[in-house]
Amino acid sequence: MDKIKLNVLGLSTGHKSGSYTLILGGVDSNIRLPIVIGSFEAQAIAIEIEKIVPFRPMTHDLFLNFFKEFNIELIEVQIYSLNEGVFHAKLVCEQLGIIKELEARASDSIALAVRFKCPIYTFEDIMEEAGIIVDASDEETANENFSEQNNNTSSTNDLSKASLENLHVLLNDALKIEDYVLAAKIRDEIDLRK
Repeated sequence: MDKIKLNVLGLSTGHKSGSYTLILGGVDSNIRLPIVIGSFEAQAIAIEIEKIVPFRPMTHDLFLNFFKEFNIELIEVQIYSLNEGVFHAKLVCEQLGIIKELEARASDSIALAVRFKCPIYTFEDIMEEAGIIVDASDEETANENFSEQNNNTSSTNDLSKASLENLHVLLNDALKIEDYVLAAKIRDEIDLRK
């Protein structure tokens, strides 16, 4: 069965507290593959996508450093199975010309894939079973709603009213407590003022 290359399209908060939905999309396709993941993995993916540098290495950064130290290359991630609503993945690695496959959770695999900048694949049967077809107008509306939702902040967290100096202090505080979602919002507000 043919592999389908996927791109990470976005993250959104899930219906359950502490859960997020990772949206993957096929290259040149209107099919989306939503995967529910935990907050830790969502944060690990988000900080890499947003290019936020934490004060100390996260678990997935440790794996990246470990792989590099021992000359292991992550060639690709494969989401190869869907069983009772749970996605199963494997890391395809190469060391000294030897290819090895390691079982891993899909969320951890994707967190590593974005760090290694390696491709993420799935298969046709998984896309048929769990994929959602999105037409272009639905996607534009969803993107507009997502942007609007991210740009709206409550009056207590209205970053647009904070001074640039305060924003830098808030950014450092958010990084210290490892609240990377807030850090990304603050960073975006700082970038708007440049």
